[in-house]
Amino acid sequence: MKRQLELLAPARDYQIGIAAIDCGADAVYIAGPQFGARQAAGNTIEDVRKLCEHAHRYGARIFVALNTILYDDELEAAYRQMLAVQEAGADAIIIQDMAVMEMYRHGIGNIREDFRIPLHASTQCAIRAPEQAAFLEGLGFSRLILERELSLEQIKAIREAVTCELEFFVHGALCVCYSGQCYLSEKIAGRSANRGSCIQACRSRYDLVDADGKVLVRDKALLSLKDFNLRSRIADLAEAGITSFKIEGRLKNESYVRNVVRDYSIALDELVARCPETYERGSYGQVSGGFTPDTAKTFNRGYTELYIDGKRGKWASMDAAKSMGEEIGQVVSLNKDKSSIGLKLVRKDIVLNNGDGFSFVGKDSSVNGFRGDVCSGNSIRCKSTPSLYVGAKIFRNINIAFEKEIERKACTREIRAVVSMDFIKSAEGIWTVKATALSEDGRKVCESFEAGDQTAGNHSRMLEMIRTQIGKSSNGYRFSADDLSDIGELPFMSASALNGIRRRLADLLDSMPCGKKDILLRDPEKVTQKAIPQKDVTYKANVANKIAEDVYIKAGASSVRPAYEISHVRSAELMRTRYCIRYELGMCPKYHGAKPGKSLFLLNNGQRFALGFDCRNCEMTVSEA
Repeated sequence: MKRQLELLAPARDYQIGIAAIDCGADAVYIAGPQFGARQAAGNTIEDVRKLCEHAHRYGARIFVALNTILYDDELEAAYRQMLAVQEAGADAIIIQDMAVMEMYRHGIGNIREDFRIPLHASTQCAIRAPEQAAFLEGLGFSRLILERELSLEQIKAIREAVTCELEFFVHGALCVCYSGQCYLSEKIAGRSANRGSCIQACRSRYDLVDADGKVLVRDKALLSLKDFNLRSRIADLAEAGITSFKIEGRLKNESYVRNVVRDYSIALDELVARCPETYERGSYGQVSGGFTPDTAKTFNRGYTELYIDGKRGKWASMDAAKSMGEEIGQVVSLNKDKSSIGLKLVRKDIVLNNGDGFSFVGKDSSVNGFRGDVCSGNSIRCKSTPSLYVGAKIFRNINIAFEKEIERKACTREIRAVVSMDFIKSAEGIWTVKATALSEDGRKVCESFEAGDQTAGNHSRMLEMIRTQIGKSSNGYRFSADDLSDIGELPFMSASALNGIRRRLADLLDSMPCGKKDILLRDPEKVTQKAIPQKDVTYKANVANKIAEDVYIKAGASSVRPAYEISHVRSAELMRTRYCIRYELGMCPKYHGAKPGKSLFLLNNGQRFALGFDCRNCEMTVSEA
């Protein structure tokens, strides 16, 4: 049996979701009105419905993120939203709070409805061990969205421990911390990442100081990581057991989503073409036309494969936490007011365009930007930019020509359908054409058409006209005529008559529900409960309501401590990560032979955070000092 591979795209709103589907996404994740882990990306139920209608045309799916932790007085509203998105056509709900699973089974208060769609365990659940994965599957999740900082070997171990679907991020921004267990934003600003209002403290600038107050590094984004890019590792991930390949970016614009989705859709198509007996895409439709994708030309902080090979690397983007774009050259000359720039380009094929956006790191380590008003060859004229200097590396973070190409050359996605035709001539000499269309998702329609009493005088010419006119697109379908080579006499039909047959078949197909490939829908009442990995449930489980607490108690927990957002545990571990500042700076005792040295701290606007180094597990922690 073939394994389905799903490209899962982000959508800030339904228009971006539609663009993602048109560019080749097999599924889209989007937030409803409330309780999504990106407060700035909420959508109405009606918008969710419109996106579902478009996606389902291609057998694609829509997943709604309801993945914040919930307080007791929010549970009923969350439950009603679950019912509303199901009614709107959503295919799954992504959750973090275990109370949602309990409400899914038993309702809340006097409200109890049946759910027909599965629940996916959010990446906010920080799933990184087989025992934890088995526990969550035992609670009833149909899919687990794994932690990003995993190796292929760790993914394989989780695959062996569970039977449910596994989802993994392959592209986009990286949280430095294990997902769902970062409390730095809550500590600094009272804005919880688990409540959808992260201030992105990992992108802020810090000083690194030792216990004596000596400044080792000044004013750098010491916790900022490069962006994920696993395009070249799709086959490895599929072999490891990943079903869904997820793109990060529910706050990104449409241009970004189009570009990245198209690029990864091509990668998945290439894998399916190489292994047709093993894999197939998770939805239907063929994407044609459009632009040539290039993820180097869209928002990124530089790319990394992180820990996928189980090896530590240089993952930081500490010099620039914002998108720098692609490196294009180095400043070799400046006029007096620094409005005319001469560059040494890194490649001969680079073409600069009027209106391009450029960035560079100033001598004070700040990221600066400017627009190129007039670009010609290797020179740029712009408004005076005092922080520019000879020797600065220049990056292009807005490529006007590429952005216009994405906007102008929209992709077209069409369902393929094969048309077979029978030509019947009555005793009275009247022709009837019986046309049958079979779409790639299994819909079949058939209708007969009168074709008059004229027989085609030029058989080969009529045959070619039938192939040409039937084999066109209509209403989102790409038709092709079945083999007609052994057909005898043919009626004479005009191009308009053949076009009418094709359009009628498209209308008939549209009147039928679109096909969908099977999904794994687990019945929460029939799953086997697995042992809870840790009897002492700490604040890192993010329990913020009584129902979630009861879930853990029923599962065998001896104690359940409230979420950090409620308890504000003193001297708490605010984040744990595979990323290590000592390693990035060449100060690691294990890899660089450095002496352990004095305790290290991060300073930011008068706030001080202690760094800890769990060398046995090769992890770093950030805690309240």
